[in-house]
Amino acid sequence: MVDSISAALKIASSGLEAQSERLRIVSENVANSRSTGETPGSDPYRRKTVSFTSELDQVAGAELVRIKNVGTDRAEFKTEYDPGNPAADASGYVKMPNVNMLVEMADMREANRSYEANLQVVKQAREIINLTIDLMRG
Repeated sequence: MVDSISAALKIASSGLEAQSERLRIVSENVANSRSTGETPGSDPYRRKTVSFTSELDQVAGAELVRIKNVGTDRAEFKTEYDPGNPAADASGYVKMPNVNMLVEMADMREANRSYEANLQVVKQAREIINLTIDLMRG
């Protein structure tokens, strides 16, 4: 027999871990949004992306979420005219990271909301467990 409360806790826990990793990747992207290459013409920081997969936990009888892959965004780099930058090419242009702050902020907001939703499931499951224990004592 599958314990539905335990399964809910495992599902929510896997969601918390996945969204925590997603927030870490978004934070890394934001922190490196102005990181250029070190030499003229070298590539700057490339935006990281996260993809998820579901994984069956046969013991819990539940589909858990896992990080499938942390990849890189293959979008083109932007260029900025900055002849004083050590990474500037002969024309004075510097390749800039392919990080779009609006996309990162939206991704951070979505990950934060998903994290909060999973945390709420954990809180509700704990409350149900405590109520059940109180009823059994009663």
